[in-house]
Amino acid sequence: MSPQRKQEFAPYLALIAVQFCFGTGVVAGKVVLRVIPAVGLVGFRIGITTLALIVFQALRGRFWLKEKGDYPRLAVLSFFGVTLNQLFFIGGLSLTKASNAALIAVTIPIFAMAVGAIAGIEKLRMIKVIGILLAAAGVILLIDPRNASFSSETTQGDLLIVANSLCYGIYVALSKTVVTRNGAFRSMMWVFIFSAFICIPLGVYSMSSVDLSALEPKTWLLVGYIAIGVTAAPYLLTAWALARVNPSTVAVYIYLYPLIGFLLAVAFLGEQIDIRFILATFLIFGGVYLVTKKFVPSET
Repeated sequence: MSPQRKQEFAPYLALIAVQFCFGTGVVAGKVVLRVIPAVGLVGFRIGITTLALIVFQALRGRFWLKEKGDYPRLAVLSFFGVTLNQLFFIGGLSLTKASNAALIAVTIPIFAMAVGAIAGIEKLRMIKVIGILLAAAGVILLIDPRNASFSSETTQGDLLIVANSLCYGIYVALSKTVVTRNGAFRSMMWVFIFSAFICIPLGVYSMSSVDLSALEPKTWLLVGYIAIGVTAAPYLLTAWALARVNPSTVAVYIYLYPLIGFLLAVAFLGEQIDIRFILATFLIFGGVYLVTKKFVPSET
């Protein structure tokens, strides 16, 4: 493969890596949440990631943004893409079923595409609409909506997950320009700095009832991994890819998450692959192909 072709494929490989990061994070998160409150974990994630990015960017000498107007832009994007995204998801997940949350997650690319179209950031091409709907059908088939329990008992949690999906869709759709102008690492550092002002105090308050001395070393190692491997790395890879492909392309890769989750379940939990899984795989990858394929020469 030529260097040019490798460069073209790099953003898509980065987006696949993001979903693997999230996939491993679910396992690590379940272990940590046995002893650390959810909001406390959010505080640790944001705090550690912010510190790591500040040190890294300070050493690179690329700390300040290129335009003063980008600070309020990234503050708003941070509020939607990190702060509300994290808090809504955790709050929603605690009030609804995991299957409900996974099913509702298919709305993220739809929100991202709709916001991008309304803002005039990208054209709403029919082929992309078909691709997103095709991938959504694959995810729904994979999860099987009959396993989800949408009732009055889960309504509040379901609505919070919808709000989470909307917030992340807004972030993906609107962050391309400012991230491209300032670079992925610098942009993400400021996104997390702004989020830290909210999430760290909330995390400290949430941890006030926890005996930190009783936590085992492996818990702290997992917290560090969640902060760097499941938080910093995916956000940076997403920002890097977003500077090179359309927002709807970035968003549609969320459909790979449940697929990767099932593959991990087969590898580590001994679950079986059936015909529904195979059909869902074709639908998901078919949808991703339609969204990412350059049918128009001028499209980037």
